[in-house]
Amino acid sequence: AAMFTDSSAPGADVEPLWRSARSARCQARSCQTRNISTVETAAQSHTSRDASVQTEQSKDALYDFQQEVQVDYAGLLAFLQRVEDTVIKELKKNWESRAFDGFAVNWTDQNETVLCLHTLSYPAAQDQNLQVTSVSWNATGSVVACSYGRLDDGDWSTEKSYICTWNLDRRGLNPKHPDLVVDVPSSVMCLAFHPSQPSLVAGGLFSGELVVWDTSRTEDPVILRTGMTDDTHTDPVYQVNWLPDAKHRNQTRLLSASTDGKILVWREERDGRLVLAEGFALVAQQIPRSSWLKKVACGEAAVGVTSLSFSHFDPRVFMVGVEGGYSLQCCTAAVTPALHRTGSSVPLRAPAELAFSPHGGPVYSVSCSPFHRQVLGTDPGAAPRAQNLFLSCGTDGEVHLHSMLQTQPLVSLQLSKKYLFCVRWSPVRPLVFAAASGEVHLFDLARSAQKPAVSMKQAAGEHPVYCLEFNTKQTQLLAAGDATGAIKVWQLSSDFTEQRPREVTHLEQLASESMD
Repeated sequence: AAMFTDSSAPGADVEPLWRSARSARCQARSCQTRNISTVETAAQSHTSRDASVQTEQSKDALYDFQQEVQVDYAGLLAFLQRVEDTVIKELKKNWESRAFDGFAVNWTDQNETVLCLHTLSYPAAQDQNLQVTSVSWNATGSVVACSYGRLDDGDWSTEKSYICTWNLDRRGLNPKHPDLVVDVPSSVMCLAFHPSQPSLVAGGLFSGELVVWDTSRTEDPVILRTGMTDDTHTDPVYQVNWLPDAKHRNQTRLLSASTDGKILVWREERDGRLVLAEGFALVAQQIPRSSWLKKVACGEAAVGVTSLSFSHFDPRVFMVGVEGGYSLQCCTAAVTPALHRTGSSVPLRAPAELAFSPHGGPVYSVSCSPFHRQVLGTDPGAAPRAQNLFLSCGTDGEVHLHSMLQTQPLVSLQLSKKYLFCVRWSPVRPLVFAAASGEVHLFDLARSAQKPAVSMKQAAGEHPVYCLEFNTKQTQLLAAGDATGAIKVWQLSSDFTEQRPREVTHLEQLASESMD
């Protein structure tokens, strides 16, 4: 076997050079180019001079201009007298002709289809299976807001919800990322932007409270609220409206309506509270009696309010839809005390003046027409009566077209076998309105009084559409919210946004013929 032994190799030494390098002599040198010579001089253009020339005016042209025109006035008068009767006859014929009815000159591009511009949603609300309970456009028409809540089942009282806003004019709009999200401790049942201040929006809650938010404030946007007091509604608030303050110009008040039967008007206090200013109560015993109101409960039972709409010609008159299935004409000038036992800091009054033929179930929406006419009464000394039309819809699937001058509907449309939750009159077309079931239906009474001109599918499946709102500033836009938690912004075709000749007259004729 081989044996291994240790051995040592000789080492190698390297002599250090730092000592000799330290003694080496070094010198620094530099170099550069020759000096660069520069010279500055100045120059300018030669002196210039302006002059003008023109031609001389012709004496002949001047004479022709100043010469008086010779007119045969006697011959002109004879000619006008000779043709006067013929011209007047033709002008009258043209004025009475209906050959050009429905024709309007339009220099803009025509949009013949209804398009879905945006589908907006808030995923966190959809994850909670919350529904869009209300939509509203702000004063500029650029921002749409929606409230989330629940209209079918679930524990409404404890479930938190949201209000969300989107600015549709903003670049880089994200339909699933609202510009503002406000957490609300209770379901928000209704929403309304301030009519002139674009950032203020009011909402009614399931708890009965009324809240005002300032959407320009990202931190703590709540600026006004009623709180829980003896004056607060005891049932959910289903309608909220901004009203002009009759005593203070350029100020507004808030009106709220609830299924507790009360319609309350609130004023602002400096400490951020909304304080009750006046109020009304609907009591079964004080509802105007008619043959079709036999099923109305007697006594002092409250009549729940589900919807409300003010007249566009008289700010004192408003229509309400109630749980009993009928519509009521009411007046803020009422003086009769309400038979309401619930305590209130201000006396409540009974506003109902007229009851209309009922639906087969609760009325979920009423909408007064922006177009009306004046009708003189039979008494020469009486004030003129205003004929105004309004729409109503309810759980019977019908839309009723009413005149405030008679209790029976002018037109009754069986639109669906399902519930109808919302109806809105067009702000620009007197004969157009929209209604919501599982679809968004657009009616044009100039085409048909019995079937919609266009129906748009809002969502897949059988999910209902709970709310609609026309944009009064950008009149081609219509927002609709549904049970899936989505808001669709529809762009209407020019057929639904451009008023046609004699359209108001057509609406008046429809009302008059139905009443006759």
